[in-house]
Amino acid sequence: MKSLTALVLILAAAGCSKAKPKEGIDPGVPEQGSAVAGSAAGSAGSGAASGSATGSATPAPIPPYTPAADVTQPIKDAIAATDRSDDDRRIDAGRKPGEVLTFFKVAPGEKIGEIFAGGGYTTELLARVVGAKGKVWAQNSKEINEMFAKKPFGERAAKPVMANVVAVEAPLDAPFPADAKDLDLVVTVLNYHDANNIEGLDRAKMNKAVFASLKKGGYYGIVDSSAAEGHGVADTKTLHRIDQKIVDSEVKAAGFKLAGESNVLRNPDDKRDWSSSPKAAGEKRGTSDRFVLLFQKP
Repeated sequence: MKSLTALVLILAAAGCSKAKPKEGIDPGVPEQGSAVAGSAAGSAGSGAASGSATGSATPAPIPPYTPAADVTQPIKDAIAATDRSDDDRRIDAGRKPGEVLTFFKVAPGEKIGEIFAGGGYTTELLARVVGAKGKVWAQNSKEINEMFAKKPFGERAAKPVMANVVAVEAPLDAPFPADAKDLDLVVTVLNYHDANNIEGLDRAKMNKAVFASLKKGGYYGIVDSSAAEGHGVADTKTLHRIDQKIVDSEVKAAGFKLAGESNVLRNPDDKRDWSSSPKAAGEKRGTSDRFVLLFQKP
């Protein structure tokens, strides 16, 4: 297919990383997996786009989601596209992609990198917004592809709208090929915490690689479920959460400055003592307190 021939698979150089996923990496956390059938709250959550609802012959309902008035029109159009899957739409209400992508300043014609793309829910939206004049590099490691991402991302890649996407298979701490430079934006959605669950991964190196890939003034957008203050990285494996202060300090150490924080995914009622993994969250799926941070390369 034409769209598939436009998709380039960049294989990580042999021996460039021996990082292996710890058992704390949940295949339900990245953007793939299955919806929670029969639960609007579960289907809208912070986890993955699905191939089909499971546990019931009746697909889970699609919770209503209307982007805020200040969401840019190209992003509204991407969300409203009639060829988006119902499974993707099921998680829109929990993800609020309109508000998040507007906060990240995503616009037509941009060059964007995504680290830990999973099954590609965010990737597809980015591809729709940047359009034919833009480009998206979507990274997954070899281990993550083998665990769960290769099939759902490959199926999504067959869609014509993904023709401007380059699939990159590379380690998280060396995420992009040489031609992915002077990028406008790099994003990672609900997966920064998993960087702590990959043996041998150097998060400082990862953030410096993101910094190097961006143009001057470019942005680094991060969404993740928040751990209780002071917990650091203690909950990344068990609760799939990370302390916001850890992310802030690590990214700033790579040379970034904080450009802004959005409260659009905040939930003050979340006690942050339960797992945000879709597999474990059940009815709470999509209700975890999440921080949305935007950093800038000076």
